[in-house]
Amino acid sequence: MKIAMITARGGSKRIPRKNILDFCGKPILAYSIEAALKSGVFDEVMISTEDEEIARIAQTYGASFPFPRSPETAGDHAATIDVMCEVAEEYRKLGKNPESVCCIYPTAPFVTAEKLRKAASLFESSGADAVIPVVRFSYPPQRCFVLSDDLLRYKWPEYEFSRSQDLEPFYHDAGQFYFIKTDVMLSGHTLVPAKTAPLIMDETEVQDIDTMDDWKIAEMKFRRMNGLS
Repeated sequence: MKIAMITARGGSKRIPRKNILDFCGKPILAYSIEAALKSGVFDEVMISTEDEEIARIAQTYGASFPFPRSPETAGDHAATIDVMCEVAEEYRKLGKNPESVCCIYPTAPFVTAEKLRKAASLFESSGADAVIPVVRFSYPPQRCFVLSDDLLRYKWPEYEFSRSQDLEPFYHDAGQFYFIKTDVMLSGHTLVPAKTAPLIMDETEVQDIDTMDDWKIAEMKFRRMNGLS
């Protein structure tokens, strides 16, 4: 059994109720649900939330809501791994044993069915325990500055005269979704086990949404990518 879970708590602080705010014509979490359903990869696409309104909206777009999220994993300090482990354990209590889970963030409108299918294919063919979408840093972190007594200094002076193209590429989490084997996740309590394969994304398809400025940038990117006016 393969499960896709959309993790959408109701208590977001920086953008209140952001998981169900309108994004280019529909609640933003709808894009994650629709991508998961259209991918054909999963046996079930579910919403993990403690919020009745979020659950109701998610269900209208086709997600299941088999159980509510606990107060412990709905708080400000709960990590994604905590939510995913809780969901996996709850399914086991229901007599189901998902072999893998895919957590898709509710504010990830750039996730598509095609990307999920690519990730699932890589997950199967690579023999990896997890697959994570990543994006290359646009500027080499090796050339970064830090502040010391209000003055700039290189964090790594040995790279001061290095050409960008000669430096090792660094990547960061795209913040969109995580594929992982359930047993590996539960035993290691991690989303990045030793055998994690990357799905490399273009930075034009990645956007953190933590502020309303981020939201506006994401909408502009989304409209341009999808030919919307």
